[in-house]
Amino acid sequence: MSKRDRRQRQPAHIQQTTDNYGHPHKKAVQGDPDGSWLPREAVGILLVSADSYLQEEAKRIVAAAGGSLRLAADVAEAVHGWDNADVVLVGSDIQELPPRRRAPTVLLGKASEGDGLWSLAASLGAERVAVLPEAAGWLAEHLSMSGSPDPGGTVIGIIGGSGGAGATTTAIWLAQAAAGHGISTVLIDGDRWGGGLELAVTADEVPGLRWPDFAETRGSIDPSQFRDSLPVAGGFAYLSWPGTREPVHIPAVGAVAAVVDAARRSFELILVDIGRSVEGLGTLAWDCDRILVLTTAHLKSAVAAARVLNELPPIDAGLLIRGSGASSVDAPLIAESLGLPLLGVLPEMRGVAAGTELGRLLEIGRRKPIRRLAGSVLELNGAAQ
Repeated sequence: MSKRDRRQRQPAHIQQTTDNYGHPHKKAVQGDPDGSWLPREAVGILLVSADSYLQEEAKRIVAAAGGSLRLAADVAEAVHGWDNADVVLVGSDIQELPPRRRAPTVLLGKASEGDGLWSLAASLGAERVAVLPEAAGWLAEHLSMSGSPDPGGTVIGIIGGSGGAGATTTAIWLAQAAAGHGISTVLIDGDRWGGGLELAVTADEVPGLRWPDFAETRGSIDPSQFRDSLPVAGGFAYLSWPGTREPVHIPAVGAVAAVVDAARRSFELILVDIGRSVEGLGTLAWDCDRILVLTTAHLKSAVAAARVLNELPPIDAGLLIRGSGASSVDAPLIAESLGLPLLGVLPEMRGVAAGTELGRLLEIGRRKPIRRLAGSVLELNGAAQ
C-alpha cells in the first residue's frame, strides 16, 4: 500500500464526467440524503496508545467513521497487527516505532501538548497530526475515506528556500503547464501573508470563492461543488487569499483540511504554494505527497533552504534552482549539499517582476523555456505522462 493510498482516498461510488474546463474527472455520487459517505466494509484501524483519553476519543471517532478499532497499549502489543491495519493511529505517549514497520498514518495528541506534537510526528514519520478534540471531525472524515480504493489527486507543494526565490511564480507556471497537458489542476495559495496569489495570476476580476469563504466550514465539502466554486485562469482553478487590504476571516485548521480533502477528490493535481510561515509549514506541508524546494543559485539562498528543509515533514522532496550566471553556485553542487535530487534549473526571464505586478505571469509562462522546464518537472513528479 503506497503512502498516498494510506493518506487520502475518494468515495467508491464515482462516475466519469467532464468539467467546465473540458477535461474528464471523477465526480462523487451522493448516495445519502445528507451527502455523507461511509465505506462498504469497515476500515481496520489500529490505535497504539495507553492514554485513556485518546483511547476514548478514538473509539467515538472511529464509530462515527464506520470503522473497526483495535487497541494496543504499547508497541510490543501492536507489532503483529501493525502492517495488516488499513490505518495506524499512534498516541503522543508512544515515542518510538517497532522495527521495520511502516510509519503511522496519524499521530493523535492533545491541544495542551503544543508544538511538540509536530516534532514527535516528524521523528516517527507520521503522515498527519490530529489534535483532539478540535480535529475530531476531520479525523472521522479522513478515516471514512480510508476505506475507498481511489487515492485521489496528487498534492505537490512548492516552497521557497529563501524570500524572493520565486515559489509563487513557479507554482503558477507549473499549474499552467499541467492544465496545458490536459490535467485537471487546482493551485492553492498557502500564504495568507503573501498579498494574494490571484494578483499575479490575472489582472481580471474573476468570480469564485476565496479562502475566507471557507472560514465557517464544518465537516466535509462536496467535491463537485468545491470544484465549480473556484475561479479559473490559464485553464486551471485556483484558491487564493484575497488581493485586498481589508481584514479577512481565517479558516480554522479543520476547514483547511476539509478544503485539501475536497481538492484531492475533485482534481487530478493539487499544487500548493506553501509559503514559509509557521501556518503553512505546520498544516499544508503535511498534506503534500511531495514537496519542491526552490532556491536561487547563490550560497545565502542555499543555506536558507537547508533551514527550511529542517522544518518540512518527512516526505519526498526535490530541488529546483532559479537562475545561473558568473556569480552563481553550481546547481548540482547545491543539490548535493542539500541532499535533494535536482529536478531542473529555472532560467531567468525578462519581465517577471513587471508581470507579477500586472497579473501577466501566464503570458510569460507560455514561453518555450518555461513550458519545457515545467513539463519536465511535472513528468519527473508523475503528474504528466
